[in-house]
Parts: sequence; structure tokens; C-alpha cells
Amino acid sequence: MSASNNDATAVLSPISGQAEESEQNSQPAPKPSSDAQKPAADGARPATERKRSAKAGETRRFKIFCGSSNRALSEEICKFVGVPLGDARLQRFADGEVYFQLLENVRGVDVFVVQPTCRPVDEHLMELLIMIDALKRASAGRITVVMPYYGYARQDRKDRPRVAITAKLVADLLSTAGANRALLVDLHAAQIQGFFNIPVDHLFASPVLVGYVRDLNLPDLTIVSPDAGGVERARFFAKKLEVPLAIVDKRRTDMNVTEVMNVIGDVRDRTCLILDDIIDTAGTLVGTVEALIEQGAKKVYACASHPVLSGPAVERIANSRLEQLIVTNTIPLREDALRVPKIKVLSIAGLLGRAIESIHMETSVSTLFN
Repeated sequence: MSASNNDATAVLSPISGQAEESEQNSQPAPKPSSDAQKPAADGARPATERKRSAKAGETRRFKIFCGSSNRALSEEICKFVGVPLGDARLQRFADGEVYFQLLENVRGVDVFVVQPTCRPVDEHLMELLIMIDALKRASAGRITVVMPYYGYARQDRKDRPRVAITAKLVADLLSTAGANRALLVDLHAAQIQGFFNIPVDHLFASPVLVGYVRDLNLPDLTIVSPDAGGVERARFFAKKLEVPLAIVDKRRTDMNVTEVMNVIGDVRDRTCLILDDIIDTAGTLVGTVEALIEQGAKKVYACASHPVLSGPAVERIANSRLEQLIVTNTIPLREDALRVPKIKVLSIAGLLGRAIESIHMETSVSTLFN
């Protein structure tokens, strides 16, 4: 027997447990079988590893929370994107103070807060600020405020001496509270985006409204802008439908009071569609309808993104010669407005849902309008 065989000793096999001969400093230990190299099944992994993997999968998605202003819209958005509405407690103290508590973990999560600041504007705005602060203190990864209706937007410049610019003030409040991004719908003036020191995605409800109007197949249609400020919005609408554009010259004599002066463009024997962003007391709307009919329009329809409908608005619309008012659900309708047959509500949940997914996935939001 050679010298190397004299060094042989008996060791236990790591596989069978039986004694077998091996040589010191001989061949390396056998490689594990191919089955041993395969990853273990999910049930075979340690519980801590499975738990960690599940949490990693959850954080790749986003979470949506909402306030009290339009919960129905928030639930529609969640249904569209396939994400459950976030669990939270929103209550008020006896004196009206807002109490908000998150009931689930948001650490490092991409969070979207849906809250239009509609009537009562101050209460809903305060709710939104408190929700943002709670998310910031809970270490949310990114906080995006989704405001289908941006309250205080109409005071966007100093049109008179010694007045506030509330559109800028609200933008500063949102940033200070801890918002990292804003998703807004049909701002009263597009330049309000410049008031923010955070990224802003500005959506238009036009794709939803255009589709519905196209299906109506209105004959001899003319799009009408109720003022000079809405010409860009109306031009986009007219271009999509390939119809002419008219403009109404109006003068504002007081808050919520306007006077229609002239109609610029041919509306005689035409079906007119008034396009506006906000309908508040409906005084401007009804006055525009009468001016168009006096100029020879056959029928008058109207579209608006935000149905604020304050004070006598619903009664004015119901008693007017308007054929139909088409609005979106950025703001929940009042009970009396729901009973008016000529008011038609379209949902923008799909539009907002696609925008939320684009923001979360870091893809282009502008492609929604191509």
C-alpha cells in the first residue's frame, strides 16, 4: 500500500451518516446536488424571511387616503387602481377641532391624499393640512396631495388694492405642512402652478367631457368661452371636436355678479356649448345662456369641471333655458342638485387613477391627453 493510503482514516459521511474512508488533504468535499442548489420553496423559507419579502412587495405599491369632502370619489379611484382605501380615523372634537390618526403603517410608502377643498372650504382645507402633517410624522416616503378642486383659486392676483392672493397662500400652506407633490384638476388659472415650490401635475377634465359631448352628436355645434380667461380651455375643446369657437365678453361688477356685454363670433342657428371651469351661483351661466339665445342660438348646453353650485344656483339652472348642464364629480353635488334632471354628472375617477399610477411609476402624465 502506498504512503498516501496509510494516512486514510474513517469518517462519517455527511449524507448517509455511515463510516467511509477518506484521505487527509485529498479531493475537496463533494458539491451538493442540483436539488440542494435550487431555492427553497416559499413554505421552506424562514418565517422572518417570508415576512420581510411580503413587506417589500407591499411597499412597491402605493396607498391612498382621503378626508371627508368627497369619499365617494376616493373609493372610485381606489377601485380603478385596485388599491384599498387607507385605514384612518378622522373625527372632530366638541369645539370643531380636527383629529386624524393613521391606523396602518406608511413608513417609506408612496402616499396619495385625495381631498377637494370644496364647501365648507376652510374645514376641508384644515383637514387636508392635518392629514399631511400626520403622514409626514409617520415617515411616509412621499406625500402627493390630490385636489380635484382647488379652493381659494379665484383670488390669484391683486385685482384691487390691499387684497390677499389666497391661491399662493394655500400653495405655501400645503408645502409647509409637508406635501412633496400636488395633483390638481382644472385650475381657475394655469399660472397658479407657479405659486408652488413643489412639482405640480395639472390635469384637465376635457378628455372626460369631450367623450360625452361627442357621443351626444350635437348638430351645428359651437364651443363658447364665457370669458376671456377661459379661451385656452375652450379652444382645446373646440379643436378636439373640430368645431368653431365663440367668446362672451363679460364684466364683473361685484363678487359673484357679472354682466354680459357682447358675444364675439357667429352663433345664429347654432347649437352652443358653454365651457367653464367653475359654476358657483350660476348667475354668469344663466346670463350667458340668455345672451346666446338672443343672438339666435337654437339650443344651449353647458359643461363645467367644478359644480360648486352655491346659493340660488340650482334653482337658476332648473328654471333657465339651458338644455343640459354637464359636470364632473370633483365636488359632490348637493341633494337638491341631484334631483334636477338637466344636470348630468360624469366621473373623473379613471383620469385621476391613471395619473396617480403614472406619478407612482415615474412615467409621463401628459400622455393621458394625447
